[in-house]
Amino acid sequence: MTSTPTSAPSAAPAGSLHAEDPRTAPPLRWGILAAGGIAGVFATAVNRYTRAQLVAVGSRNKDRGSRFATQHGIPTVHVGYEALVNDPHVDAVYVASPHSEHREHALMAIAAGKHVLVEKSFTRNLAEAQEVVDAARAAGVFCMEAMWTRFLPHVVALRAMVRRGDIGEPVGFIADHGQAFADRPASHRIHNPELAGGALLDLGVYPVSFAHDLFGVPDRVAAVGSLTPTGVDGQISMALGFGADVQASLHTTSLARTATTGVIFGSEGRIEIDSDFYRPTSFSVIRNDGSTWDYFKNVDGGFQYQIAEVARRIAAGETESPVITLDNTLEVMATLDEIRRQVGVVYPGE
Repeated sequence: MTSTPTSAPSAAPAGSLHAEDPRTAPPLRWGILAAGGIAGVFATAVNRYTRAQLVAVGSRNKDRGSRFATQHGIPTVHVGYEALVNDPHVDAVYVASPHSEHREHALMAIAAGKHVLVEKSFTRNLAEAQEVVDAARAAGVFCMEAMWTRFLPHVVALRAMVRRGDIGEPVGFIADHGQAFADRPASHRIHNPELAGGALLDLGVYPVSFAHDLFGVPDRVAAVGSLTPTGVDGQISMALGFGADVQASLHTTSLARTATTGVIFGSEGRIEIDSDFYRPTSFSVIRNDGSTWDYFKNVDGGFQYQIAEVARRIAAGETESPVITLDNTLEVMATLDEIRRQVGVVYPGE
């Protein structure tokens, strides 16, 4: 970890955890299911920052799949997803389709005996997530939600600092995630209920999952939101309670670009996470005694850390990551379900 001390520093905290170098992870052969924008971010991370290989991509549109393969140096293009998951050269499938299709596509890959990394949000709701989790456990394949934030170097460091008491007893967390998508057409995934659109599953999942990572499962959930003309959530303010004394105040919106910062505060100080808190970034530890310590590590990309985690766990014969277990994903999905219930968002078919 690289740090830059302030003018009146305390020493860099001893014992902070480091994120492992993704290039030290074993190689793994990936197939990408759906050739959209997030899949391009994933493919770039694999090629630039890991020892893994992209061996195939599946797309319902042959031309789109071919362009994607050419751009990212992928040797095989499958038209449709069944051919991709049944490709014998593919070890693991990255499910990059819209939220509405995660359940179907993850189950398809699992049935073919493939390990799976499923984009977040994991599915539309808890019931669908439970189906995927049960199938993965029955098949004995690795399965993980692609909540890449949990594996980033700054999160590894601040998580360790919070858990060892650097800011005393944790009291709360404040974070926001908003992007200006209001001008996108109604058919866009962020606004389309058929694609499980809305701010919460696309953007709000980040602060909700971050709070879960810090404090566990909330025992109290309160949400106030507004709906877009298409019937999905455009903006939600969320309050989560964890036991008697710990709270999280979270916000998400698709109507405006917000600061996307975060603050973790405790009895002896706070950690201020710079924008964007969910991407590789820096943070400052500010203690009540006046001492401060700044964290900065120059990181390109970011997806490579979760990609490396998958490879390491599979090579070790494991079927889950302890950083975000399948039970963790189910717990987060349950919270998202309750928030949507309070706001009044129901997707077609639910």
